[in-house]
Amino acid sequence: MPPLLIVKTGRADSIVSARLGDFEDWIADGLGPGSPPIEVCNVQEGGRLPAPRALAGAVVTGSSAMVTSREPWSERTANWLADAVSLGLPVLGICYGHQLLAHALGGRVATNPRGREVGTVPLNLTSDAAGDLLLGGSPSPTPVQTTHLESVVELPRGVVALASSVLDPNHAFRVGSSWGVQFHPEFSSEVMRAYLEARRVLLASEGLDVERLLAQVVPSNLGTQVLRRFADLAAA
Repeated sequence: MPPLLIVKTGRADSIVSARLGDFEDWIADGLGPGSPPIEVCNVQEGGRLPAPRALAGAVVTGSSAMVTSREPWSERTANWLADAVSLGLPVLGICYGHQLLAHALGGRVATNPRGREVGTVPLNLTSDAAGDLLLGGSPSPTPVQTTHLESVVELPRGVVALASSVLDPNHAFRVGSSWGVQFHPEFSSEVMRAYLEARRVLLASEGLDVERLLAQVVPSNLGTQVLRRFADLAAA
């Protein structure tokens, strides 16, 4: 079976990763035992992406980098994503990956004008999400884990909008057999709490109530569903 590629665009918070692992670890765990064999390509450190036709699918991770910085490695990955989507490769872009996928397809990414979104937030699904292969069947609103400063402020033309939150109207979309989700489906509630603790001083300096955010953290059934269903899609 062709491999499923995890496109690593950055590292998780160093304090969190030292104790709990990194993005690719959580994603691999979430994809489950039914996933195709997994390979990792660290594009931020110069990894060379394989031909899309040689893969069963690709998951693009989050990152502390900013899509708007237009770093060379990021722009090369965006070009690769545009080709992958045109060839029909199943792609799941997460957080930075969601933004990079939108950028690759002609959307616009910018600093979220509504401010930082972090913690467990209620996600509102659109009517088009009801029959979606990854998001379909979930209640609306449903809790998801998120942490980001930049957002997709304009969706690419021709995509299907799937979800919104109070601070991000373009929280998920689909084009063909590819998806972008701003939330982190790979984050457990433990990881989400660890992120909040690690960034406590920063969040407090921005006027956010960290204790309230911690108290609101709950598991995300949708996150588990999205990764398992994507693994099934890639393995089909």
